[in-house]
Amino acid sequence: MAHTFLMEPGRWNLQGNWLERNQEEIAVKGQTLIAWGQENWFTMVTKLVFPDSDRQPISLLYKGHLNLGTRQYTFVLQHGILGKVEGEGWLAPQTIVHRYWVLGNEGSELLPKSALRQRCTGFETLYRSDDNTYYFSSSIMAGHYLISTMEASIQRQF
Repeated sequence: MAHTFLMEPGRWNLQGNWLERNQEEIAVKGQTLIAWGQENWFTMVTKLVFPDSDRQPISLLYKGHLNLGTRQYTFVLQHGILGKVEGEGWLAPQTIVHRYWVLGNEGSELLPKSALRQRCTGFETLYRSDDNTYYFSSSIMAGHYLISTMEASIQRQF
């Protein structure tokens, strides 16, 4: 089963929920644009908005490289909450998995101050339902504790 998300250029719409420790879930919507360049380099830009909340939008800008003949890729990410991030991804038969870690410790005003003293990491899993739909789950962690998680469906835009 070949992946269409990430592996093909395109636009995707996201809709789901954002959760933080001891808080009610917040509706989240977003769009992702994926483009491929020469020599297996990709760019992925995502903007998340919170329509029923005063929470500020979150932008994510990925630049990555897929190693030819493998299922692994590496990327750097400018994350709207975490700042500069580095990561790796794997293409499994049914899922795409990203794992990332913060470079430096500057963080952002959206990150709890207690988290700045701990190593921040995160992961994203995209489960393929069909060529046009993926189910998305992600979390941000500080040390051993979850700071936030998001669950959403992602649909290809035509």
